[in-house]
Amino acid sequence: MTKCNTRNKFFQADLFPSLKRRKIKVDFDGGNVSSDGGLLLLKQVDRKIKLLSRMTSVMKKYDNRQQKKVTHNLHSMLVQRIYGIACGYDDLNDHHELRHDIAWQTAADRVDDLASVPTLCRFENSSARAMSMELMDLMIDVFMESFENTPNEIMLDFDNTNDAIHGNQEGKFFHGYYDEYCFLPLYVFCGEKLVTAFLQPSDEDGAKHAGAILKIITERLREKWPKVKIVYRGDSGFARRRHLYWCERNNVDYIVGMAKNNRLKAKIVELMCDAEDQHVKTGETVKLYRSFEYAASSWNNRKRKVIGKAEFSQFGENPRFILTTLDGDPKELYERMYCIRGEMENRIKEQKLGLFSDRTSAHKWWANQFRILLSAYAYVLFERMRNIALKGTDMAKAQVGTIRLKLLKIGAVIKRNTRSICFSLSSSCPCQNLFWRVAETFAPG
Repeated sequence: MTKCNTRNKFFQADLFPSLKRRKIKVDFDGGNVSSDGGLLLLKQVDRKIKLLSRMTSVMKKYDNRQQKKVTHNLHSMLVQRIYGIACGYDDLNDHHELRHDIAWQTAADRVDDLASVPTLCRFENSSARAMSMELMDLMIDVFMESFENTPNEIMLDFDNTNDAIHGNQEGKFFHGYYDEYCFLPLYVFCGEKLVTAFLQPSDEDGAKHAGAILKIITERLREKWPKVKIVYRGDSGFARRRHLYWCERNNVDYIVGMAKNNRLKAKIVELMCDAEDQHVKTGETVKLYRSFEYAASSWNNRKRKVIGKAEFSQFGENPRFILTTLDGDPKELYERMYCIRGEMENRIKEQKLGLFSDRTSAHKWWANQFRILLSAYAYVLFERMRNIALKGTDMAKAQVGTIRLKLLKIGAVIKRNTRSICFSLSSSCPCQNLFWRVAETFAPG
């Protein structure tokens, strides 16, 4: 049978127009050329904080393979998955070719082919509950280690996001609000730092496990910092009676949203009238605040502090309420303490859009929890790079997608022999100074 030469076919088809009578020829025959020269930076950050090595130590206890027959160790497969997510490869199938890339082999401390797609699939599906819980504990450890000095206050932001179902998976349920089959993973952030990520089914209250997770995090924080002030923050979905009681019993402050009702609206009727009068006079949006005590029947008529916002704009009135144990000016507490929690939504978007945390397409529940954690650990690498090496630069607030594009996706010609592995990065890279800055910051020693 005649063997079809696709390269000649492409050349003859003139797929790319000539440039000044010079014919443009394209083929994938460049040899050892990688589009991921910045993998070395990820490896530098990882080695400095010992992230993947500690993950490997946790997972070894649950590795049931016959070790004498093992070709691909846990560390190298974690490199493939976590570095792969960081570099924009959300699908296991991408590693069918990447496993031959010398840049990837170097990042995984190997000089031969990395794990195949079926091996990586088995690797993910071998995960179980106990292992996932330990990896979540490790993430809390990494979070605490990110502080150079003892913090005075830790503000813990809790929030959910929808994660669309990809097929007939374990834990599949339809959610009426999102109008689709989905999961409801729970994220906990402290500023830009990710504390933990926990997969939840959508048939449960999105805040159901928030109390247990808050308790675990609080106990771990106070083991290290007994006097640290801890604040629990979330939207009205996290203003659950049990959570509030637990916080009050365990000296944890809270500032959470409250769903509005007629009794609450009645508390700020006069304030809303004042806001409307000012809006009529100025034509601008007016926001007025006041605090008051409120006792809901579900609280056994226990009084708690509520801050009401009377907002009036061209769209009419817009009353809002928050519940808190914090002292201070109502306006400051609402705008400076509560509204800042909206920044957490940008961090969740980074998880979903930049690090593909919504690719929970495995059939098994704990395999999908493991995938959530892989994306979370990839975020930790970016967060450490951003807040340590890129601090004070133009990319100090850059999203993970921007950092990936400018510092990881760098073309490199690689030459490997018995004495050295030479990465010849693109001379036209516009972020060479930043590259060296990150490399030097996380250099060994």
